[in-house]
Amino acid sequence: MTLVSLISYIDRNTLALLAPTILASLALTNEQYGWAVSGFSWAYMIGNLAWGRWIDRFGLRIAMTAAVAMWTIASASHALAAGFLTLVLARTALGFGEGATFPGGLRTVVQTLPASMRARGVAVAFSGGSLGAVITPIIITPVFKSFGWQGAFWFTGAIGMAWIAMWRVLSRRDDIRRLPEVREEEQRADWRDRRFWAFVFIYAFGAAPLGFALYYAPIYLKVLGKTQVEIGNLLWIPPLGWELGYFVWGWLTDKTAHKYGHQPLFAALTVLSIPLAFAPYLNDIPSLMALLFFAMFIASGFIVGGISYGTTAFGVRDSAFLAGLSSGAWSALVAIVTPLTGRLFDRQLYAEAFLIAALLPAVGFLAHRACYSK
Repeated sequence: MTLVSLISYIDRNTLALLAPTILASLALTNEQYGWAVSGFSWAYMIGNLAWGRWIDRFGLRIAMTAAVAMWTIASASHALAAGFLTLVLARTALGFGEGATFPGGLRTVVQTLPASMRARGVAVAFSGGSLGAVITPIIITPVFKSFGWQGAFWFTGAIGMAWIAMWRVLSRRDDIRRLPEVREEEQRADWRDRRFWAFVFIYAFGAAPLGFALYYAPIYLKVLGKTQVEIGNLLWIPPLGWELGYFVWGWLTDKTAHKYGHQPLFAALTVLSIPLAFAPYLNDIPSLMALLFFAMFIASGFIVGGISYGTTAFGVRDSAFLAGLSSGAWSALVAIVTPLTGRLFDRQLYAEAFLIAALLPAVGFLAHRACYSK
């Protein structure tokens, strides 16, 4: 699951990394790029919910094979994009397939680990995503230099096929093939339950700065005069904070949530999200990279803490669906905000764009508190 989330983020981040070159090659605006990302995000939202239910029903082995095969083909098809419409179609298909990533990861955690280790298990399974964001610039930039942006997408298709071959062997394990026993007293995830919405709001809005940093940090660095290769040499730094955050917040959540609950963690994370608003006022690249690193570190705490809150409330029965719901809600928010961010960038309103990204976790925390019940 670490590997599949890693590959999924290489696939999705390749477009973000190479956006300055691809937009110039296809004669697209930042707002059109935002709509392509939005297409991915809406499909990703639907895919998360659909694959979550399918994984809970049909099991990990079959569902994950089908999902990765679908998104591998979609990722490679980006190399054939000739304009806005074809890029949006490829991006949308990729988003739907990748919707299985985190439902599969959480389902694996609850099938193979005791409750006392699940936050750390989520950190391990989900950390491939942040690691993928770290290594995408490192491995894709040399591919781009040698084979162009189209070659980079053929490369992503090849690594997806390699994962499918590995999974067909690994997934023969009994604890992967079987479905876990469900206790009758476990509740279903019901939209009429206040905890359902508390879970959705804290995850989606709390993790929102991740989407902003992933999709618009390359564009902002281009604004600051960096070349495509220089951008690739810098953009492994912020996601490293995301990767580190998974393990720090996973350990802290396992150690404290059963005693103090999740609310102190969410309140602290909300306050620590605010400094992202000051990024446009920094005068040097090292300070900007440090602030983006910190913002992604903080946002990962909302992911781990949010998943811990959801599985504590609703148990094992709907675990893949819960992962799909949270990731899908995040994706829907990104789909709404990203075109707006693109429009602000086209108008050179960078401070306003960063301010919105910094305040979204506070909106989520207030909505979470309004819905919260123990």
